[in-house]
Amino acid sequence: MAIFAYSYTDPLLDTVPEANSWGWEVDRVYEDLGKRLQLQKLLTDCQENPPKYLLVRSLQELGDTLEQVGTCIAQLQALGITLIAIEQSYNSSDDSRNKHIELINLIQQIQYQQRSRRIRQGHARKRLDVAPPPGKVPYGYRRGKDKYIIDRTTAPVVKEFFENFLLYGSLQGAVRYIAKKYNKKISVTTGKRWLTNQVYRGNTEYQNGEIISNTHAPIIGKEEAAQIDRLLRRNSRLSRRAASAPRSLAGLVTCSECKSSMTITRVTIRKQAKEYLYLRPINCAKKPKCQSIPYQDVLEKTITAICCDLPKAVEGLNFPQVDTVKNNLEQEIARAKTILEKIPDLVETCVLDEETAKLRTYKLLTEISAMEAKLATLPPINLRSVAQAVSIPQFWLDLSESERRFYLREFIKEIQIIRQDSSWELQIVFIF
Repeated sequence: MAIFAYSYTDPLLDTVPEANSWGWEVDRVYEDLGKRLQLQKLLTDCQENPPKYLLVRSLQELGDTLEQVGTCIAQLQALGITLIAIEQSYNSSDDSRNKHIELINLIQQIQYQQRSRRIRQGHARKRLDVAPPPGKVPYGYRRGKDKYIIDRTTAPVVKEFFENFLLYGSLQGAVRYIAKKYNKKISVTTGKRWLTNQVYRGNTEYQNGEIISNTHAPIIGKEEAAQIDRLLRRNSRLSRRAASAPRSLAGLVTCSECKSSMTITRVTIRKQAKEYLYLRPINCAKKPKCQSIPYQDVLEKTITAICCDLPKAVEGLNFPQVDTVKNNLEQEIARAKTILEKIPDLVETCVLDEETAKLRTYKLLTEISAMEAKLATLPPINLRSVAQAVSIPQFWLDLSESERRFYLREFIKEIQIIRQDSSWELQIVFIF
């Protein structure tokens, strides 16, 4: 009793199935990639030596149209072969009363799937041409002939939104800023989508999650984009209120005694303009509760500790390992670009046909984009020189609170208050 299996894979949409994915002991497997040459060989072999069973994943793999699928099924049935579609629970030998109803439902399903497949194939061919995906064009751009074009009337709004976020690190603040200056009202959720939208970085992202870099003019540069990603990762560790709070220590300080985060409270004296700031635990379960600490004292000790400990922490980083990863990625990118440059010659000498060349080009471009994204997440090479520059007390004293907040969160993960009887000390936990 022979068992054959057949699979069809569209290189634009599908992945080749694994050899042991059938769930049966198969004697012979016919696999088509792009064209159905093996299907014709299967039908020829079946006429000479028909198997007992033929396995397919789904019936629509037997043809590009419903007519082709029906003709193929009829040929197999005429040879007495039992056709089984393992993903559709279809068995041509089933003699139940519901067989005809199930077959009608399958025909409708095949029609729908083939129509959907043709649409997806059209989108996939546009991807191979690195054309923008269908749908609404992101604010700040307009659709050109084969790529996005910057809209000079709306792009300045997006540009200032990014600049405000980079300056103050507050998503809500950036949303309020463009609402006030340009009367452009967007939600915080939309603002976050802007910050992560690849289009603003000059890249094209498709529905399948694949990204191709440098497809059109960007609104923000690569360094700004990497900095935005760092800010978003940093803010994700903080509460929404702390992320946009004006004070530089907001969301960073915790009490090691009661394990509670500390919030900033403001105290004023009646008929006096002067105010006093304190850090107090939010959820202290101890009795008596842990005392509040003057905000300015914590800030001064934080600056002193950074100037002393940051250079030591940076020196302890394993830079040779980072350099090795960086060099490996750069070599892989260079190798992929070299292959990319050879593809036109391979088409000209008929080694590759046009469609295969487009497919290979697309895969190389997505691989390069993925490696460039990994490269952008690595620590900057000049981290040591930056650590030396920010280890000068006067640097911190000359900053505004919003600027100081930006730099503190760039380096610090947590500031722990360690209480000792009536006194206290602090310990800084750096991000790296």
